[in-house]
Amino acid sequence: MTNSSTPVPAPMPNEIPGVAIPPGQVAAATGKLDELARALRERTGIPGMAVAVVLENQKVFAQGYGVCNNQDKHSAEVNEDTVFQLASVSKSIGATVVAHEVGAQRVAWNDRVTQYLPWFKLSDAWVSTQLTLADLYAHRSGLPDHGGDDLEELGYDRAQILERLRYLPLHPFRSTYQYTNFGVTAAAEAVATAAGVDWATLSEKVLYRPLQMDRTSSRHADFMKRGNRAHGHIRHDGAYVPRYQRQPDAQSPAGGVSSSVNDMAKWLAVLIENGALRGAPFIPAAALLPAITPRIVSRAATSPNARADTYGYGFNVNVQASGRTDFNHSGAFGLGAGTAFAVIPSARVGIVVLTNAAPIGAAEALIAEFMELVQFGRISRDWFAAYQPLFAPYAERAGTLVDRQPPENAAPSRAPGAYQGAYGNPYFGDAHVVEGQSGLELVLGPKAMRFAMRHWDGDRYVIDMHGENYEEGSVSAIDFKFEDGETAAALMVELLDTNGLGTFVRR
Repeated sequence: MTNSSTPVPAPMPNEIPGVAIPPGQVAAATGKLDELARALRERTGIPGMAVAVVLENQKVFAQGYGVCNNQDKHSAEVNEDTVFQLASVSKSIGATVVAHEVGAQRVAWNDRVTQYLPWFKLSDAWVSTQLTLADLYAHRSGLPDHGGDDLEELGYDRAQILERLRYLPLHPFRSTYQYTNFGVTAAAEAVATAAGVDWATLSEKVLYRPLQMDRTSSRHADFMKRGNRAHGHIRHDGAYVPRYQRQPDAQSPAGGVSSSVNDMAKWLAVLIENGALRGAPFIPAAALLPAITPRIVSRAATSPNARADTYGYGFNVNVQASGRTDFNHSGAFGLGAGTAFAVIPSARVGIVVLTNAAPIGAAEALIAEFMELVQFGRISRDWFAAYQPLFAPYAERAGTLVDRQPPENAAPSRAPGAYQGAYGNPYFGDAHVVEGQSGLELVLGPKAMRFAMRHWDGDRYVIDMHGENYEEGSVSAIDFKFEDGETAAALMVELLDTNGLGTFVRR
């Protein structure tokens, strides 16, 4: 607390908001939150949701809604201690772990990654030598959007994925924003190496234990051991069902944290207090500041009237219509998690919303409603309707042949032996075409995932693919290429060709 005799410095001109918040308006907004949350859950059908609000350094609201598993008649109801998978909200939590280590002078944001991971390379040798922790946490390394996620889908572990990032084509270094889970993961691995422990242990040691976040972990096994945990749900045949379990350990620093809103409230309080913990220094403000302030434009303004979106280190950073800055992040697992938080530092208020359903913009809509009530005392629009189109791509099936049938005059395939054999790819590894119980199968990845192949036309086959990156019903073409021989020289997997690396050459 500031001593009454200590003069409070006047705010700088660029710190003055355009709209004042009258006394009692934050409390009034909080008082409406339960009604808003219940209405949103009723509207969306989301099985479970939990919400918490922190004002200054105090939790002023925490409530759970719905159930952990809507297919289990004995399922517990969600409460403020229910543990959810956070998905990409993990990036912001991880950034505070890094900020702690920066404050302890074990690393610096601008340290080069190869200082700690000398083996780490990208496809440009010069970029590899210049790349910093900050570049990766700001998504400005040049790695393509979600680069490496396709390897995780096939079962590669963290070390294998980070080693293979060197094969990905790059965008211009430090001048383009491309969101990458495994770029952030590489930076976190460097910090953990500097600390001499694994990332999950480091996070527990320097953040979760000091904040008494007893239900928070960066290990999937810990999440699965929780009795009070939210099961992920997806939309299937018009209803939410818990069909899959996301295992995100490979990208744990970017998407593998699990936590409750009670624990998240403790973390929000540290952010609101600019790095202080229960009034005492914890993360130096100077170490935290680069993470929660703009470092790159993440979405350019589309008109002279529009505000651009920016990104710090693991945090989205925006300017509200009130003129107040905020920092925030969303998290999304297509297999069943939609999460978000936001902080308006000038109002010293933060909110977190966790859901156990595939992302549809519900968490973001509730936050937008609350933050409008905080700043303006009213809700200006239907925020859920506004967010739905932005989240629609998560539910879209991938592949150019979705909902199509083979041509009526399809050319016959060759004999199975023409396609069978081993094929290689430096990024994806080996692919094998083998005879299965009902025909040809494509075998991919270190876990030998098998995909039944259906003939389409001539030397084209198709396979069904679904997982975190491919919605149920996604279809990938498999095109075999022949040269002069009787056996295929190569095959191309459509859904693995996003970065032009989907061709496997016969060994």
